[in-house]
Amino acid sequence: MAQKVRPGEELQIENIKQFLHANNLIESTDGDVEVTQFSNGFSNLTYLLELGENSFVLRRPPAGAIKRGHDMSREYKVLSQLHKAFPKAPKALAYTEDTAITGASFYIMEKVEGIIITTKEAKKRNIPAQDFPLIASSWLDTFVELHNVDYQAVGLGDLGRPEGYVERQVANWSKQYLKAATEEIPAAQQVMQWLADNQPKEYNYSLIHNDYKYDNIVFKDDTWKEVRAVLDWEMCTLGDPLMDLGTSIAYWSMPTDHPMILQGWPSPTALEGNPGRLDLVESYARKSGRPVDNLVFYYAFGLFKIAVIVQQIYYRYSKGLTTDPRFANLNEATKLFCLMAGQSIKKQRIEGLF
Repeated sequence: MAQKVRPGEELQIENIKQFLHANNLIESTDGDVEVTQFSNGFSNLTYLLELGENSFVLRRPPAGAIKRGHDMSREYKVLSQLHKAFPKAPKALAYTEDTAITGASFYIMEKVEGIIITTKEAKKRNIPAQDFPLIASSWLDTFVELHNVDYQAVGLGDLGRPEGYVERQVANWSKQYLKAATEEIPAAQQVMQWLADNQPKEYNYSLIHNDYKYDNIVFKDDTWKEVRAVLDWEMCTLGDPLMDLGTSIAYWSMPTDHPMILQGWPSPTALEGNPGRLDLVESYARKSGRPVDNLVFYYAFGLFKIAVIVQQIYYRYSKGLTTDPRFANLNEATKLFCLMAGQSIKKQRIEGLF
């Protein structure tokens, strides 16, 4: 849900209007622009621009972010190419690297109307337990659909190097963790070593989203039968689709998970009626036709990747590069996700970890 723009993250409205006009997105720069900010998520900054009957979404990186994880040109390219074959990727409308306009590179995309299921939204709508199996099924069908896109045919064959993807991911996320570390976390060291020693050597390739979860999906309506859009493509690349699945099930919390996860990292997947992680994996294997081997590796990697992401955000907060109060205790989330990964490795399962 879009809310008032957070202090320090304001846009230069007149510059934005000039940019929209120059790209033929609005007929005139007259009139006011109402700007609100989507508060969900911790990464790229996302704004809703409303100008009369026109509505657009603007995406830009946060202050102090490195380009590697917040490359607007890459995200714009993905949406521009992918929309042709996968209309659930929102249509990208314009992009610029001119940081003079509003302090960073950014792009404009269409606003997609629909329902995004967060914990708050699910409780507000009082979604009944019997709806969640259909919600999960539609969510999963779209996931499989994305993994089946012919990335060469849509012009995304140069998006990444799928050969050696798993090895590079394990090495790169470990390096990123060490660079962002603010304290010693023994579980993180143990998980990094285990992932390096137990990674699969052979795997399939596909286009992967890398952040596929309920709150990055827009449903058409509350029949839950149609997904209108998939959001947040900043980490999309070519690689092992099971790495994508691992990240998704790492986000998929369950009522039996650690109480601190359920309290501090609430997810609508923990509400009654949702399938468990194992059920989800079995459904993915059946619908995609891909066997899911090395499940603990993929799940533990997904948890570690989330741990690194939140640690990087906490690092920026600790350095004063962002003042968003939501980030003040993310170091504790880092510890918790590393603990969960360690428990999964120790018990060789993805449920019943505590």
